[in-house]
Amino acid sequence: MSKPKPSLPQGTRDFDPATVRKRRYIFDTIRTVFELYGYQPLETPAMENLDTLMGKYGEEGDKLIFKILNNGLGDPKNIEKARAAFERVLDGKNDPALTERALRYDLTIPFARFVAMNHATLTFPFRRYQMQPVWRADRPQRGRYREFYQCDADVVGSYSLLNEVELASIYYTAFQRMNIPVEIRINNRKILAALAEICGGAGKLVDITVAIDKLDKIGIEKVKAELVDRGLNLEQVRVIEQYLALSGSNAEKLTALKTLFGANGAGTAGNETGAKGIAELETILTYPGVPPLVLDLTLARGLNYYTGTIFEVKAIGVQMGSIGGGGRYDDLTGTFGVPGIPGVGVSFGVDRIYDVLEELKGFPKDIDTAIEYLFFNLGEAEAKAAFGLMQQLRAKGLSAELYHETAKFDKQFKYADKKGAHYAVILGNEELSTRTVKRKQLSTGQQETLTFEQLINP
Repeated sequence: MSKPKPSLPQGTRDFDPATVRKRRYIFDTIRTVFELYGYQPLETPAMENLDTLMGKYGEEGDKLIFKILNNGLGDPKNIEKARAAFERVLDGKNDPALTERALRYDLTIPFARFVAMNHATLTFPFRRYQMQPVWRADRPQRGRYREFYQCDADVVGSYSLLNEVELASIYYTAFQRMNIPVEIRINNRKILAALAEICGGAGKLVDITVAIDKLDKIGIEKVKAELVDRGLNLEQVRVIEQYLALSGSNAEKLTALKTLFGANGAGTAGNETGAKGIAELETILTYPGVPPLVLDLTLARGLNYYTGTIFEVKAIGVQMGSIGGGGRYDDLTGTFGVPGIPGVGVSFGVDRIYDVLEELKGFPKDIDTAIEYLFFNLGEAEAKAAFGLMQQLRAKGLSAELYHETAKFDKQFKYADKKGAHYAVILGNEELSTRTVKRKQLSTGQQETLTFEQLINP
């Protein structure tokens, strides 16, 4: 019987050393910007209780939660219970006899759970950043994986729109440092809530946002058809189409919104929810020092917990989905019995950022360099002397490696080249007697003779 070939679960990947170094560059760049703005690191478990996650991501998101089967389902004593539970799950219901835990879908809900559990000891506003993997039972495709990292920054305990301005600035600064040209898009869920109100009531909000969120993928005609399927009449769909057609500069769009939600929308008094959303957008878009933002009225962000500002970031000149997104959630901890703690946050899509940098050839040229110095191994006594010098270089923070065995020059040079070493250091019998080394810069071929002291004090 042949052994099965090794394989990976679909939608997951291994990362070789070169890839890890590139990913670390992204993490380090984002982490530096987070800390520049006073955010603190936090980590949460890979799994959460299922009831922590369910009902927080909208009907589409809930379907993508990776549930974890309970232990002991294979026990003969539990077989009948498991069968009954499976039947209920097939009917679209969750059953605690089958699953009580799930892998985290994002970092925001676990963060809200953390705040709810620890609010009595936290200093508000509390700013945290988090860089950990998340899991989604999605169909794998380019730029979309079942296991991937998110990098989030959130601030809770403040209603100030200054937080939105700073988060937009974090996006702008981080992508500028990575030399990725981006468009930072902004909208407000209050605008969408107002649209729902003039199209039949607040109960239509989820139907409208879920459909609008697909606009880029399926086009306006299919969005209109989905809205009809979701119970909206033709006049309501016409209003939504009118809303989606608003264009022009940020200021022109805001003016058009005032008209839509004023006399032409919800009566002469105007729509109060829409007016609040417009005022918040005006404050952010005109704040001194705010980075360039694009008001995108088609931006919906299909997550149910957003209540105000929503963000999305797109790379310019690259065919890729969003590489960042987020928004305000003014009562997320209320779902955990701790109401009244507002929050706003953004997320970086590291895996997509990686793909964008690869396509743009935007990674630093020296990022694959593993070591500064590769010492050749030319004999037992020579290797011992080389090891002593290598340790002194390491003590100064310079990376170094000694080839593992005595071998021909050609073999050791090939190894040094593959490792991406800056320098090859040759210490043979002659050099040992004069306490010197030959240091060769591999990129240029330039070679020089240095004393031991000159080598370790570059």
